[in-house]
Amino acid sequence: MPKYVIEREIPAAGQLTEADLQGISQKSCHVLDELGPKVT
Repeated sequence: MPKYVIEREIPAAGQLTEADLQGISQKSCHVLDELGPKVT
């Protein structure tokens, strides 16, 4: 199965709190879950 990396720019990412980064990560995981079971 092909593998891809999805990149996105997050302005001022170095200034975000750990909680902000965790929220961004959780949102990404939620979107992947909605795309289907073959996307990880």
